[in-house]
Amino acid sequence: MIAARIIYRTRQFWNALSAAPGEQELKQAEAILNPQQMALFQRMSPGEQAHSLQVLKKLQTAHAGNPAELHPDLAVAALLHDVGKCRYPLRLWERVMIVLVRAILPGAVDKWGRGQPQGWRRAFVVAMLHPDWGAQMAADAGVSPGAVDLIRRHQNQNAAPGVSLQDRLLQELQSADHLS
Repeated sequence: MIAARIIYRTRQFWNALSAAPGEQELKQAEAILNPQQMALFQRMSPGEQAHSLQVLKKLQTAHAGNPAELHPDLAVAALLHDVGKCRYPLRLWERVMIVLVRAILPGAVDKWGRGQPQGWRRAFVVAMLHPDWGAQMAADAGVSPGAVDLIRRHQNQNAAPGVSLQDRLLQELQSADHLS
């Protein structure tokens, strides 16, 4: 399990250095998002765009037997779940720091992530608050309330096994996000 996590984080690091969506992938996003939402998507860094498209691809693969089952809110949330990070873009070393602190000092990111995004706590505040910021940005761009809810809750640690449709969609989004 630890080796798999190290491999995952190493791959994630290298992807962050070089990832950028291709023209075909951007067309796929344009087919899902309206123009105002696409403008929001394009505010994200190329690495965040590529990550979001990977999340979408994982969800599409999971629904390959019946693509119509991929709920529209889930597709939109996959593409915009990290859009709040564009409010205060993180440098690569800040992303690495967040991952290391989460591994070494569980709970510290939550504790240090309260307050204003400035000084040494800036990265931790972005890590904690980007779901809320992204949800508000998405709502302002005309995203449906269901997709806004998924964006807001995409990092909830204690998501209970879903009974409602919204909870099941959240579990799918979180699963695809953690695999991408």
